[in-house]
Amino acid sequence: MKVIQTTPVRTTSLAERVSAAAHAHPLDDLSAPEVARAAAACRAHAAALGDAELRFNSIALLEPPKRALLAHLAGSAPAPPRLAKCTVLVPSRAVGIDVVVELKPLLGRAVHGSRTGDAVVVSWRPLDGVHPMTTPDDNDYAEAIMKADPEIRRLVAKRYGITDPANLACDTWACHNAPAHLQSRRLMQGFLYGRLCPGDNEYAHPLDIVPIVDLNEARVVHIDMADGAPPKMPSAPNNYHSQLQRTDMPFRTDLKPLHVTQPAGPSFTVEGNLVSWQKWKVRIGFNPREGLVLHQVGYEDHGRVRPVLHRMSLVEMAVPYGDPSYMQARKSAFDVGDYGFGFCANSLKLGCDCLGHIKYFDGVVNDARGNPVVIKNAVCLHEEDAGIMWKHTCVRTGHVEVRRARKLVFQQISTFMNYEYIMSYNFFQDGHISFEAKLSGILSTSLAPQDGSPIPSFGIMVSPGVMATVHQHFFCVRIDPAIDDDAGGKALVVAEVQARALPEGPSNPYGNAFIMAETQLTSTKQAVRDVDFGTTRFWSIKNPGVINRMSGKPVAYKLVPGPTPRMMMAPSSLVYKRARFATHNLWVTPHHDEQRYPAGEHVVQSTQCMGLSQWVEPDASLAPGADPVIWYSFGVTHAPRVEDFPVMPVEVAGFELKPHGFFECNPAVDLPPEKRDPLSVEYGAAAAKPPASGGGGGGSGGGMPLEAPACLSCAPAAGSEPSAPRPGTPLVAAEPIRSRM
Repeated sequence: MKVIQTTPVRTTSLAERVSAAAHAHPLDDLSAPEVARAAAACRAHAAALGDAELRFNSIALLEPPKRALLAHLAGSAPAPPRLAKCTVLVPSRAVGIDVVVELKPLLGRAVHGSRTGDAVVVSWRPLDGVHPMTTPDDNDYAEAIMKADPEIRRLVAKRYGITDPANLACDTWACHNAPAHLQSRRLMQGFLYGRLCPGDNEYAHPLDIVPIVDLNEARVVHIDMADGAPPKMPSAPNNYHSQLQRTDMPFRTDLKPLHVTQPAGPSFTVEGNLVSWQKWKVRIGFNPREGLVLHQVGYEDHGRVRPVLHRMSLVEMAVPYGDPSYMQARKSAFDVGDYGFGFCANSLKLGCDCLGHIKYFDGVVNDARGNPVVIKNAVCLHEEDAGIMWKHTCVRTGHVEVRRARKLVFQQISTFMNYEYIMSYNFFQDGHISFEAKLSGILSTSLAPQDGSPIPSFGIMVSPGVMATVHQHFFCVRIDPAIDDDAGGKALVVAEVQARALPEGPSNPYGNAFIMAETQLTSTKQAVRDVDFGTTRFWSIKNPGVINRMSGKPVAYKLVPGPTPRMMMAPSSLVYKRARFATHNLWVTPHHDEQRYPAGEHVVQSTQCMGLSQWVEPDASLAPGADPVIWYSFGVTHAPRVEDFPVMPVEVAGFELKPHGFFECNPAVDLPPEKRDPLSVEYGAAAAKPPASGGGGGGSGGGMPLEAPACLSCAPAAGSEPSAPRPGTPLVAAEPIRSRM
């Protein structure tokens, strides 16, 4: 998309000074007043074109071009214009429009005012053949249309005896694989369920009616239902709600409190959106589509913050279902592009979603009228104990050194009708990062056969008359690395590394030799790769311009895959065609500011991939200077269990980014000796009282009372120092504390 903008002003004007005061950093999210100003500018521009009514889809910061941002941060260029990317709809003309609004500084009045004249539309681009995402307002609107439709009311009353709309639930989904005659319309489909009472788990009562709504016309335009005699609605309740607890499973009474306490406070500091913790520097952002975003991630090493990542975020998902029946085959979600992780973010609760000393960040989105909506506590930041970081026991002396690990967790939880996704970016004291997606919520269910036929092989009975279908969840994370490169990663290269056995012969006489073979990925087509756990395959992101003096090789981070499946859908399927990003695990492309979403900018009702599969086709070079962007796709094949209902224990998927010759030694070797946790007691002993001051949970020794003994089994006696042997004196090994192999 071409963005029209004014020519940068090189002098430091009053306007620039006011703008700098209002926005300490060009990546600061839009404030609520800025969202309102951008919406007002869109309305004014639309009115001038003769469109009196607008429906707002999304309003978010349009991040500055990467090169302009880096130049400004380096002090060699002025602050880039502050832009808002708005997507709006004109329902009367059934058209969507991508808009760019420049938010000019407000002079002579409060910086965060809402004066329309200070926000200027600089780009107004009607969409052609694509549909923007469906927002929470769209989902509510579609459900209201379905519930109010006379034919829907007649059918659910006749077939199921449901006459009160309060006892009808409509899970609204973007319309994948829409009927051909409706494809050009802006649609939402509904999977219907009954309820026995308020709070009842509707997924225990699936119905066989699937209506389709035209959002622009605000009416039901199509209804699908099963042929033959109407099936019966499953009537057995199966609840998770605390006030509707199953009588055969009363709450447990033997669970004792487990508290996370930090009497001295957290080890992180926060300035605006910049977080500092254990040598890490992380700037965070939030937008309606991606939700939580990481910017400018660096690690302080010998007084210098070394860049690690320029940007990282979850940019798309695909959730295809394996039921081939006509109505259920339309059940497929692209949750990032269809609904928006930010739009669907939960407002997190202290002591429930996050434990310990918590810092919350609000998220600012918009409603359909263009009004700002503040999601309180959309992101939580906290520390967690992460087990043992490292340990060694000297078998000769019995000396023990052990350090516990902590991790810093940035967490967001989003709800998409039945499903919850708990997304966290985890930072560790040894310089590695992990991305973790936890899946919970409730299975999307359908009616089981009622004619005595067996449950289809693609499903399982999870409640009387209720079937859950096998399905997959694919995630795609966009990683813009900057490994030790102040130019944002422009000089980086990517290589594939895997174990390879050497052939037997004179150089391998015992047949035991193997190496870690490295293959440079030099073009975009060659860089379309898949995991191979049999060879421990990983991908090394290297900076050839910086050499590790220990290894003599370029400094690097490696992408380490976690367990992940391959897509089960056939290449001829619509899901496969739309979600090409999920058909391979690794993709690498040269950086382009406009290439942000791997399935395309607007994916609702798409019929093909409009992203990665097109971007790699020119087979562009990935030689130094390409500024590589990594797109990593991974996921879960969810074969539902009876134990996944009525609410699902978490399934976990993810990957790690680990330093791979980035440091000259273990960067966590400087963690101080552990002080034994004074609150830890042996089983059967009386509970310890919390210390009056100091830390309260171990981990890195930080904050523990100095009088607490160290976790060393052979610490020297007080006032003494271990003596070195006299020259020529033979060393006598202590009795081994364990047998040697």
